[in-house]
Amino acid sequence: MSSNFADLEPNVEPLGPASDFIDEFVEVVQPVPLFAGFSREQTSILAAYLDCYGVPSQSVVVREGDEGDFLAILVTGRAVIVKNFNENEELICELSPGDMIGEMSLIDGQRRFASCITLDPCDFAVLTNENLHKLLAEHHVLGNKFLLMLLSVTVDRLRQATLGMLPNQSPRSV
Repeated sequence: MSSNFADLEPNVEPLGPASDFIDEFVEVVQPVPLFAGFSREQTSILAAYLDCYGVPSQSVVVREGDEGDFLAILVTGRAVIVKNFNENEELICELSPGDMIGEMSLIDGQRRFASCITLDPCDFAVLTNENLHKLLAEHHVLGNKFLLMLLSVTVDRLRQATLGMLPNQSPRSV
């Protein structure tokens, strides 16, 4: 069973499609290097497939171990990614507007690898697996471009994790 973003926390407020906030959405994602190749028109089309939600501070929006079928882009506020290691919660990274979470579960349908907790009140733009398939069916070129961007994110994170496991290795020596 997959999780629904709006059901993860009781105080999540549905705000409507990201296309209703297109200026704010474009302002947040366009500076992010992964979205740099997206035109304003392409970003506007993508926004029509994303739903926005307001989330209070100190809310768990993705819980490690839960099933999931969506990714979320942080639009406003700050959040952190934490992971349990040997029953200790470790900070993985802090997120800022434009950062994306949940892409691994969107792609492979597996359980969440880590948790995401808001530090401030936040707004997220959410792409469900269902809407990803609609995007791919209705806008082939943009859908493929988006998938390649997700692949790039995933490969980069895998590369960084692998480098962290190798003793005395720098990116140039691999």
